[in-house]
Amino acid sequence: MEVTARAPGKIILSGEHAVVHGSTAVAASINLHTSASLRFSSDNGDMLKLELKDMNLKFSWTTGRIKEVLPGFDSPTPSTPKPCSGESLRSLATLVDEQMFPEAKIALASGVSAFLWLYINIQGYKPATVTVTSQIPLSSGLGSSAAFCVSISGALLALSSCGGLDHNQQGWLMFEESGLELVNKWALEGERIIHGKPSGIDNTVSTYGNLIEFKSGEITQLKSNLLLKMLITNTKVGRNTKALVAGVSERALRHPDAMASVFSAIDSVSEELASIIQTPATDDITITEKEEKLAELMEMNQGLLQCMGVSHASIETVLRTTLKYKLSSKLTGAGGGGCVLTLLPTLLSNVVVDKVVAELESCGFECFIAMIGGKGVEICFNPSE
Repeated sequence: MEVTARAPGKIILSGEHAVVHGSTAVAASINLHTSASLRFSSDNGDMLKLELKDMNLKFSWTTGRIKEVLPGFDSPTPSTPKPCSGESLRSLATLVDEQMFPEAKIALASGVSAFLWLYINIQGYKPATVTVTSQIPLSSGLGSSAAFCVSISGALLALSSCGGLDHNQQGWLMFEESGLELVNKWALEGERIIHGKPSGIDNTVSTYGNLIEFKSGEITQLKSNLLLKMLITNTKVGRNTKALVAGVSERALRHPDAMASVFSAIDSVSEELASIIQTPATDDITITEKEEKLAELMEMNQGLLQCMGVSHASIETVLRTTLKYKLSSKLTGAGGGGCVLTLLPTLLSNVVVDKVVAELESCGFECFIAMIGGKGVEICFNPSE
């Protein structure tokens, strides 16, 4: 058998940066996915192979070499997510370094380490081939690393003794609650290898889908009752997230009262936005009214993010362009580049959307249209050819 797991990316609808200072953030899944296919086959010999198709990268290790560098995983315990120690991290780096990583793609090395850690903990030293494809652009604030970790964890757990899948479905299967919890915990361990101290927002959205609210370390799952469509514009401008977060904190130290008001305002925006999205809308008039309110909240949130100093010339270009078409936009994630969200109202003409996309792409940006708040990780079994 071959199993494929697909996991969605994410956007932050409201509250980025302010969440670090105690405000509420709202994040949602998007229907752009990373997929991981796992196949056990006698054709593999004693090799574990990883192919990152979009990156045109292939890696392979003999199971004997993995066991030599990382002993003690003959009897894996997939039901008990295990943090990676500093010693194990160094051992993983040894295995990755042996692969002669291309210098231009060295940033992906931590993702390969995360893959190896998840694999040996859940499946031990079994030979296999794992193939990963993704629709999510890297390093753009759309949760690409979390979707990678969730899809890998999902595929590995689906073929383990504690899969926890709901088989009363056809086509793509969902994990039961216990299975989702396990996928999420393992994916977080992978994220820790990649990022050090992730918040857990990205992997939780990717695992469970839909919406989450995040405040003071507490994550609450929400249910969206409003079908939202967003234009996501990737400015392709890289940014240093740590430096941007530090810059906001420094501004808060210089202007404590003013910034406290900014964070409080963002908390209110997030709470109102979450309330609107969770309230059912039954007809076009109600939907339009809700979309207009959301558009205003997005504009407010963007203005407050500008107060924090995390906008960028490329983001302002997107804002000006979409405003010409009376569309509301805001940055998503760290800012300083990255991606911008633009709400596409239900009754908006496709002709207008095409014009906006053409104008943004003429600036060198990359555009995606995505639905917000869909399903989380899903599993599909395919007979091996």
